[in-house]
Amino acid sequence: MRWIVIFSLMIWPALAGAQQDARQIVVTASGNASAVPDMAVLRIGVRREARTAGEAMRMASEAAAKVLDQVSMAGIEPRDVQTSSISLYPVQDHSNGRAPVIRGYVASNDLTVRVRDLDVLGGLLDSVVSEGANTMNGLSFSMAEPGSVETEARAAAVAEARARAETLAEAAGVTLGQVQTIAEGSAVTPPRPMLRDMATMEASVPVAEGEVDISVTVTVVYAIE
Repeated sequence: MRWIVIFSLMIWPALAGAQQDARQIVVTASGNASAVPDMAVLRIGVRREARTAGEAMRMASEAAAKVLDQVSMAGIEPRDVQTSSISLYPVQDHSNGRAPVIRGYVASNDLTVRVRDLDVLGGLLDSVVSEGANTMNGLSFSMAEPGSVETEARAAAVAEARARAETLAEAAGVTLGQVQTIAEGSAVTPPRPMLRDMATMEASVPVAEGEVDISVTVTVVYAIE
């Protein structure tokens, strides 16, 4: 019997501590902030088809060199230009139910270009297409230094979390205590379309850069006093 009493006395503080830890309010909230982007990422390429693999690759390489020249002439620094992929594959003829016959080859050379001066973006698009770029795999906008916008979104998320926790505490008839833990996650959403003043753009291709929305989500655990 003595051992049973000792065991009961030992587990009681643990149970009491667990009940104390359970007195919490957990909320998840998001905060958003927007800004006009100052950088674009352009994914372009050249695709050429020829009878032989060597000829297809030669044509694609020559076209890619001309595109790179236009990128350089637009003032894009070498650190902002990267070859993202080079591919070569056969083109097969499956007509008339015959066994596949190789009738040629397709070579492609894809580039990823960071454009830090958006005023030249439209003109750059026009020039690279004129010089042989015939594939575009995407155009996205971002900010080179998003720190201040992230800080604004983070503060909004924490304020929203506090407001939700206070509402829950008031509805439950309890007093909200101190913050115990905060966990954060963030994401950048696609830009919202917003046309620039075309008079300020050296462009033949109109570009809508929009605004970049940064969303920060926080999960905050408050104690209940």
